[in-house]
Amino acid sequence: MVVGVCRIVFGLPGNNSLKGKRKVVRRIVDRARNQFNAAVSEVDALDEHRRAVIGFAVLSNDGGHANRMLDNISAFVTGLTEAVVLDRTLELLHVGEHHEQRSDSESVDFADWQDCGDEE
Repeated sequence: MVVGVCRIVFGLPGNNSLKGKRKVVRRIVDRARNQFNAAVSEVDALDEHRRAVIGFAVLSNDGGHANRMLDNISAFVTGLTEAVVLDRTLELLHVGEHHEQRSDSESVDFADWQDCGDEE
């Protein structure tokens, strides 16, 4: 399993209020969610009216596919508004038995769990 994460920093030139920023961010988030099967959210710089940081996450069984999905999302959101892309970072996390690197979580064997249902 591959988790792909992309973080894009947008500059909002000429924007003078948080209300104006929310309008631009909402447009990007809503359109990306509707167009792609991805998690999308504003993730940083929440109180800065001339900068927006939006994160995108996808899940796939192939690293190349996850990378292409994030590239397509990035290209799509870049053309949605007058916002200027200042920075873009992309990371792929491979999770599973065939990869050396793992997250800090432990694997649980559910066969060892006892029935947690109501006792009679």
